[in-house]
Amino acid sequence: MIRHDLMHRTITNQRTPHVKAFFDTQTSTLTYVAHADNCNQCVIIDPVLDIDEASATITTQNADSIVDYITSRGLVCRYILETHAHADHLSAAFYLRNVLGGDIVIGADITKVQPVFATLYSEESDFPADGAQFDILVTDGQTLPFGASTLLALHVPGHTPACMAYVIGDAVFCGDTLFMPDSGTARCDFPGGDASALYRSIKRLLTLPDETRVFVCHDYQPDDREIRFETTILDQRERNIHVNQNVTLESFVQMRNSRDAELATPRLMLPAMQVNIRAGALPLHPTSKRPFLTLPINALNNDPTTLLTQKS
Repeated sequence: MIRHDLMHRTITNQRTPHVKAFFDTQTSTLTYVAHADNCNQCVIIDPVLDIDEASATITTQNADSIVDYITSRGLVCRYILETHAHADHLSAAFYLRNVLGGDIVIGADITKVQPVFATLYSEESDFPADGAQFDILVTDGQTLPFGASTLLALHVPGHTPACMAYVIGDAVFCGDTLFMPDSGTARCDFPGGDASALYRSIKRLLTLPDETRVFVCHDYQPDDREIRFETTILDQRERNIHVNQNVTLESFVQMRNSRDAELATPRLMLPAMQVNIRAGALPLHPTSKRPFLTLPINALNNDPTTLLTQKS
C-alpha cells in the first residue's frame, strides 16, 4: 500500500500537466493526452478504436485524431496508459504504439483477468496469460519516469481486480473507479469485481489533496446534460451521489450490488475483451490469418444451448 505522504508529494511537487480530452460518443468514453510545459513527452490514457458491429468494421478515426493532436504539437508519446481492460470499448493502444511509439502500461493484475477471458473465448493453449502483450505491468505505488518528473500508479480494484489510477502532477486519471459526482460509480459485477474493494479504493483516492483534478473515463450525461469529465477530490468527497463522505461501506455495497443486478451486459463487451486482453491487438483466425473476432454464444449465462447445437 502506497503511503498517503508519497501521494501528496507526487501531486504538490510536480508541475500541472496540460490535459486534452477526446470524447467517443458511441461508448461515452474519454481519452486523454497529458503533457507538461517542461518537456515534450506526453501520455495517452484509455484510447478507443471505432467499431461498426453491423459490418464488422474496425477503424481508427478516434485514434487518428489523437495522432494529429500529438504530432501537430511536436509531442512524443512516452506511455499509453490503460486504467484496466475495458468491457465497453476496444482499445487503440496497439495501433497508437505502432504509429507513435511509447510503452503500453497496465496493472500487473491483468494476469488475473486474462485467464478468465481466455477460457471464455476458447483461446489456444499457447495464449500468453502473463501480461506479455503489454510493455509495462505496474504495481501499487510504482513510479515511472515522465519528463523531468514522475508518474505514480495506484492499484484501485473493485470495478475489476486490475484497475489502476495514474497520478501526474496535480491530476489523477481514475478510470472507472469514479464517475462525475452526479453519476456516482461504476458497476462491480464483472469477473473479479467487488463492491467492498471499490469502496475502499475510492476512499483511498479521496485522501488526495482537495484541489487534485480528477479525470473520469466515462460520462453518460445524466438528464441529458452537457459532457463533463473533470472534477476535484473535494467535489467528489462532498457531492458524489454514491460514495460521498457520509456514505458507509455497508450502504454502498448494498446500493452497488442492487444496481448491478439490474444492469445489462455492455453492448461491446464480447468483442472488446477479446481485443483488450491483447493490449488492443486484433486476434487472427488460425486458418485464414485474417483479423477475426469470435462470439461465444450464451457463455455469459452458462447456457449450453443443447437444443440449438448440432451433434458431432
